[in-house]
Amino acid sequence: MGGRSRTRWAAVALGVTGLLCAVLGAVMIVVVPSLIRQQVLKNVRIDPSSLSFSMWKEIPVPFYLSVYFFEVLNPEEILKGRKPEVQERGPYVYREFRHKINITFNNNDTVSFREHRSFQFQPAKSQGSESDYIVLPNILVLGAAMMMENRPMSLKLMMTLAFSTLGERAFMNRTVGEIMWGYDDPLVNLINKYFPDMLPLKGKFGLFAEVNFWHSDQCNMINGTSGQMWAPFMTPESSLEFYSPEACRSMKLIYQEPGMFEGIPTYRFVAPKTLFANGSVYPPNEGFCPCLESGIQNVSTCRFGAPLFLSHPHFLNADPVLAEAVAGLHPDPEEHSLFLDVHPVTGIPMNCSVKLQLSIYVKSIKGIGQTGKIQPVVLPLMWFGESGAMEGKPLQTFYTQLVLMPKVMHYAQYALLALGGALLLVPIIYQARSQDKCYLFWSALCCKKQDSRAAKVTGASPTRWLSPPGPPAPAPHSSRTPPADGPPAPRPEPRQPHPAPRVPRRADTQGRSCARDGRGRQEAIRNLLSR
Repeated sequence: MGGRSRTRWAAVALGVTGLLCAVLGAVMIVVVPSLIRQQVLKNVRIDPSSLSFSMWKEIPVPFYLSVYFFEVLNPEEILKGRKPEVQERGPYVYREFRHKINITFNNNDTVSFREHRSFQFQPAKSQGSESDYIVLPNILVLGAAMMMENRPMSLKLMMTLAFSTLGERAFMNRTVGEIMWGYDDPLVNLINKYFPDMLPLKGKFGLFAEVNFWHSDQCNMINGTSGQMWAPFMTPESSLEFYSPEACRSMKLIYQEPGMFEGIPTYRFVAPKTLFANGSVYPPNEGFCPCLESGIQNVSTCRFGAPLFLSHPHFLNADPVLAEAVAGLHPDPEEHSLFLDVHPVTGIPMNCSVKLQLSIYVKSIKGIGQTGKIQPVVLPLMWFGESGAMEGKPLQTFYTQLVLMPKVMHYAQYALLALGGALLLVPIIYQARSQDKCYLFWSALCCKKQDSRAAKVTGASPTRWLSPPGPPAPAPHSSRTPPADGPPAPRPEPRQPHPAPRVPRRADTQGRSCARDGRGRQEAIRNLLSR
């Protein structure tokens, strides 16, 4: 009896534990999503107390700038009107460091800052050195010639004379370092001396200086973010807008597909084919014109007024006539597409690769001899890829705080619910398999059913008391003739019949189940009938 009682209490305890687990799991299903949302909003907010603030201020992710130049192989033939031939040189890889200063939090939930960017050449990752000489179009000469196209012939002749005096030609042979970071050019000083408003720069000339202004309010807006963080809780309908200083404009990327990066779920965003479409194909880009063929964007307004154009590398997704006009170009979607892999819950980029190409529009300008017989063509100068991926300790911290913990809480709620359901089955199964089935409130009904089945077997009422067989009953009294040879025998005293012994049913309080009690009565009945 003691062992059965302990087992019963253990089953009850497990049932209570299961009920508590099920209730806790149900509560977590309701509460956990809001807790995760609050935690994410707290940690991705640009605030000194948030987890991501230090990562935003001092980007711990190593960024690399890979530069490829299109060296001109036939400069003399181009001046004679032949098709340009180019060869890709590079990559020349730089480690990029970003540091934000003058951080100011505004009342409209925005933050303003200045970002200092520095680059360190990486010889081990490069195919060449910064001292390599490369033949490229002379942006100053060809750009100045284009700006003089509609000027009086006298000014053009003066420009030609100045070019000849300074030894300037349509194509130049400069080092990678000079092309990237600037070089002293006497032509710049000459132009600034006699035409002070023609060039917006003083001193060195390089490809990475810019002035930001456009011809419409829409195109002059800095839409989106700085390209380092976006709003959390993204969906496939979301888009990414960010300002690109290289493109001198805001850019919009669209969702392509889901993916995984180092165990972290991501959404991949890519550039739409309309990103560099001209105004006739995509009217919102009209403000970036004057435009040429679709697929290239005029950036002359932020590149010293030179006729420079931005596009995907090798004129990917552009009008095919652009790539066909220059020998040596091979657009490849796998190699030349740009993408950003973003964690959709937090809006933090995990992996990115932004690839853009800079080209110059050249043609022969009547009156400026240095342009020769150049046929109108968009000649590529260089393309660069800016890439970075989260790794090391920042990746581990991000994964633990913003991915692993929410995932554990998410699965824990369903695990508790399942465990609670399983534990609730223990007392039910115990009750079904227990030998003592009549200790609950339904025991009386169980016993009546068992008695009814036993009565049907014997043909007797389940409440009849059965008597064991005794001596035969005396014959009924009748008049007799006494024996002739003697006095009549005395009449025997009538025997009192012995009361039939009852076969009592054992009480439920003796701990026997209805099933056993019914089987016992059936056995007693069979024994009585067989006597």
